[in-house]
Amino acid sequence: MNPDAAVLDVGCGGGANIVAWLGKCGNGHVTGMDYSQVSVAESQKLNAAAIKQGKCCVVQGDVSAIPFPDAVFDYVSAFETVYFWPGLKKCFFEVNRVLKNGGTFLICNESDGTNDADEKWTKLIDGMKIYTSDQLIAALKEAGFTEIKTYSNKKNHWISIVATK
Repeated sequence: MNPDAAVLDVGCGGGANIVAWLGKCGNGHVTGMDYSQVSVAESQKLNAAAIKQGKCCVVQGDVSAIPFPDAVFDYVSAFETVYFWPGLKKCFFEVNRVLKNGGTFLICNESDGTNDADEKWTKLIDGMKIYTSDQLIAALKEAGFTEIKTYSNKKNHWISIVATK
């Protein structure tokens, strides 16, 4: 990974993955974005030192209309968040838009859409949808991503997908 990378963590939640990204791109910049102002505040609290040093910022935003110009990020990550994205294909087009050419989009989910036990969450959480890797790959291809690789842990029903713009 390029230590000067510009990273966007979409759906950053409490900011733990921002911390991980900061450890990988020490000379770069990490931006966290979440729909929830509560999550933004928690991320800002956890990453206050990096924010003060100018290595990080955390903003409120919607993945269906990412508030950044075209082609500014080397990496975009989405940990445990695509379940909540309305209009998945539109959101993937937005991720593609803010990625630089050759940039990487990383999706990590602890539910791969093949475990019936996970369906309880979709009944409890309004608007949640669990996607299979095939559904995610199809939406990524439609949004213009190439070189799509899938990694899975079949025992735990986890998936990670890495897609290149």
